[in-house]
Amino acid sequence: MIVRIFRYALLVGALCGAPSAASAAPAQALGYEPAYAPGFAHFNYVNPAAPKGGSVNLSAVGSFDSLNPYTLKGQAAAGLDALMFETLMASSMDEPFSQYGLLAEDVQLAPDGLSVTYRLNRQARFSDGSPVTAGDVKFSFDTLREKGHPRYRFYWADITGAVVVDARTVRFEFVRVNPELHMIVGQVPVFSRAWVGGGEFDKTALTPPLTSGPYRIERYELGKYITYVRNPDYWARDLGVRRGMYNFERITFKFYRDFTVALEGFKAGEFDFIVEYNSKVWARDYGGAKFRDGRIVKTELAHHNNAGMQGFVFNLRRPLFQDIRVRRALSLALDFEWSNRNLFYNQYQRCDSYFSNSELAARGVPQGEELALLEPFRAQLPPQLFTRPWLPPSTDAPHSLRENLYQARALLQQAGWNYRDGALRNERGEPFRFEIMLVQKGFERIVAPLARNLEKLGITVDYRTVDPALYQRRTDTFDFDMIVEGFGQSQSPGNELMDMFHSSSAGQEGTRNVIGIKDPVVDALIEKVIYAQDRQTLVTAVHALDRVLLWGDYLIPHWYIGTHRVAYWNRFDRPATLPLYYSAADWMLATWWFGEDAR
Repeated sequence: MIVRIFRYALLVGALCGAPSAASAAPAQALGYEPAYAPGFAHFNYVNPAAPKGGSVNLSAVGSFDSLNPYTLKGQAAAGLDALMFETLMASSMDEPFSQYGLLAEDVQLAPDGLSVTYRLNRQARFSDGSPVTAGDVKFSFDTLREKGHPRYRFYWADITGAVVVDARTVRFEFVRVNPELHMIVGQVPVFSRAWVGGGEFDKTALTPPLTSGPYRIERYELGKYITYVRNPDYWARDLGVRRGMYNFERITFKFYRDFTVALEGFKAGEFDFIVEYNSKVWARDYGGAKFRDGRIVKTELAHHNNAGMQGFVFNLRRPLFQDIRVRRALSLALDFEWSNRNLFYNQYQRCDSYFSNSELAARGVPQGEELALLEPFRAQLPPQLFTRPWLPPSTDAPHSLRENLYQARALLQQAGWNYRDGALRNERGEPFRFEIMLVQKGFERIVAPLARNLEKLGITVDYRTVDPALYQRRTDTFDFDMIVEGFGQSQSPGNELMDMFHSSSAGQEGTRNVIGIKDPVVDALIEKVIYAQDRQTLVTAVHALDRVLLWGDYLIPHWYIGTHRVAYWNRFDRPATLPLYYSAADWMLATWWFGEDAR
C-alpha cells in the first residue's frame, strides 16, 4: 500500500499520544512519526497562495466507455479517481507511512487492534450539497467489496465489515490484528448512495458519479474527451490537506489512438503537459524551435520512488513457461547492456529487485533474521538462493551474449527442447513459438533484438501492438503468452502483494497476478510482510520475499530511471519544493497553476 503504520501515532491538539477511549479527541494523523503537526496549514510541496483559474488540457491513450472507475467491466475515463472520489484520509507525497484527515476528522484504533472508528467531518459534502454520512461510507465499502473490481476482495480480505454507529461515525471491524488495516480503510473511496440508487453498480457506467471531490464532470464524448470543472463550493478547499491544490478551473483529457499520435498532438499545442516513458523519443523527438525558444519546457524531475519491477512477464498458465529452466534460458537472451547503449541512450539502470531503488531490495546472501525466516522453506527453494546473490544476466566483460546463449541452449536441452528441422522442438516435435502482446508501438524496437537473439536458439517470437481496450481485456482474462508489465511498489508494501503474487489471486480475472504465481513459499512470506509489527521485521520479510520471487525467474527484468521525464507548454507555475514520492502527472494536476498571462 502507499502508507502503513507500525507505531500508532495520534496527533491531538498540541499533544502527541493516544487518547483514552473516555477522552477521545480529534486525531488528525496516522503514521510512523507523521511529519505534519496538528492543524498544519498545507503540505510543503504546494503553494498555499496558488491562484485559481484557467483550463488545462491533458492526454490519455486509448478510449473510454465508462464513468465508473471501480468495476472490471469497461474502460473508465481518465481523471475520475483523482479528481472526483475522496477518501477518509489523505496521504502525503512527502512520507511513506502517514495519513491525514480528509473526510474523517477523528479516528480511533481499538486497544485490541480489531476495529477502527472514524468520525466524519461535519462539513463534508457531496457535489450536490448533501452531507457525506456514515451510511455512504458503509455503502461505498460494501458495494466495492461485493460488486467492484476483484482486487478489493483481496485487498480487504481481513476486514469483516463496516458498522454505522451514528450519522457521522462508522466502525470497521477486522478478522485479526493487521498493523495496516486501519490505514487501508482510510483509503476507501467514498461516493453517495444516490449515485447507484436502487440499480446495479456495474450499470452506472454512464451515470456521472456523485462524489465529494474538487471537480465535477462538465461534459464528455465517449472515447474522445472528458472535461471536469472545479466545484466552486468544494467543501475541503481550506483544509491543510487541500489548501493550494486543484487550482485549474477546468481539466480536459483528450484521448489519442497511441503514444506517437499523442506526442504530435502535444507539440501542436492540443494539450499542455506530457510525461515521456520512451527513452529514444525523449532523446530525439523532444526538440525543435518551440523547445529552443522556450515555448515548451523539457525537464527531468528527481524522485525517490520505489521503482519496483518491470519486465517481459511469463504467463505461467501456459505450459510452455512452466519449466523454470525455460524461463531462465529466455532471460539469458536479453542483452540489456547493448539495448541501453544503442536504444536507451544510457538513461536506465537494470531492475535487480522487485523493490528496485529502495532499502527493500534483497542484497548479498540471506543472513541473520532473513536466513532464519527462509530456513523452514529450504527444501522448497533452489539451493543457490542460500549461497549466492541473484543477479540479472549481463553481457559486460567477462560475460558476453555468446556465452549467455550457450548457457540458454544447455538449459533448454535439459528441459527437453532440441534444435532439429529448422526450429527448437520438444519431444513431440512441436516448435518453440510464442507471442509478446504490446500496447505501446515504441516497444517493438525493444522486442526486436530479443526476438533476434531467441531466433539464434531456434525460437520464434511473434510480437504485435494491439488496441488498449483489447489489451486490457486480454490481460484481465490472462489471454496472452507474454506481456510487458510493471509491479510498482510503495515504500511500505502490504496487502496489495496479495493481488500481485499470492496463489489466491492467480485464478481470479482482473487481478494483478498476471504471471499466475501459485507458490506456497511466496504466500507464506507475503503474510509475514502484511503482519509485520515493526519496520525492521517488515524489511526483513520483504527481503526474503524479493529473493524468492527473483529466483523464481517469473519475468525477464527490464530497467528503471530515477527521474520523471516531463515536458509542458511554458504557461505554468509550480511549487518550488518537489515531493519525495510522487507521480509527475498527479503532482502536476494537484499542485500546479497557470501563470498570470495564461489564466
